[in-house]
Amino acid sequence: MLDDLRKPFFFIALLLIALALLVELGSQWLVGVPDPTGSAASLDVPHPGYGIRSLALLDVLVIFSVGLMGVSLLLPERIHGRVQGLATLVVSFLVLLFALLLLYAGITLAALMVGLLLSPIFGTIAYFVGFGHFDRSGAALTLGLLMLLKLGFAVCLLLAHQRFLQNKGLVLIVASTLVAGLLISFLHGFVPGFLVSITDVIGAIVVAILALIWAIVFLIGSLVSIVKAVV
Repeated sequence: MLDDLRKPFFFIALLLIALALLVELGSQWLVGVPDPTGSAASLDVPHPGYGIRSLALLDVLVIFSVGLMGVSLLLPERIHGRVQGLATLVVSFLVLLFALLLLYAGITLAALMVGLLLSPIFGTIAYFVGFGHFDRSGAALTLGLLMLLKLGFAVCLLLAHQRFLQNKGLVLIVASTLVAGLLISFLHGFVPGFLVSITDVIGAIVVAILALIWAIVFLIGSLVSIVKAVV
C-alpha cells in the first residue's frame, strides 16, 4: 500500500496529530512562551482540568500506529517486522501503566470532590473554594482546536491513501479519540458550572478506561508479533 502513498499528505497528517498531542500535554513548545515583558505569551492554550490531558493517552497510540507506517517507508520489511513487535510492547505497556495511574487518581479525586460537596457546611464550602470554579470557556476553546486538528489529521490521512480506511484498528482508534473529545466537551457543558470539575474528572476516568482497553489490545498484538518473529 505504501508504494503509492501520497507522502506530503501523510506527513502533514502526522504533524497535525502531533500538534494535538502537544496541546493536550500543555507543551511549552506551544504554551507558556514568555514575551519580552516576562508575562505569558499570547500563544497560551488553556487546558484546565484532567479531561483534556487524558486524551493524550489515546493520541499517543494513534501517533504510534501511524508512525509505524511511516517507519516502514524507511526500513526493510524484515527489520520493520521485528522492530514493530518490540516497540509496540514497550509503548502499550507504558500507556497501560499511565492509564491505570490516571484511573486510580481520577476515582480518588472524584470521590473526594463528591464527598466534600455532600458534606455541609464546611465540606461544601471547601469544595466551592477548591473546585467550584472551572474555566469552561477555555476548555471549550481548546477542545474545539483539538477537534479541528484531529479532523484535519483524518482528512489528510485519507488523502494520503484511501486504503487507510481498510485498516479497521486505525479507524477505530481514531474514532475513539474523536468520540472521547466530544464526550469531554459534553460533560463540560451539560451541568451547572460548579459541578464541571466533577464531570471533567468523570470524563478523564472514562478516557482512561478506553485507553486501558486499547493498550491491552496493542499489548496482545505485540506479543503475537514477537512470537511470530521468534518462531
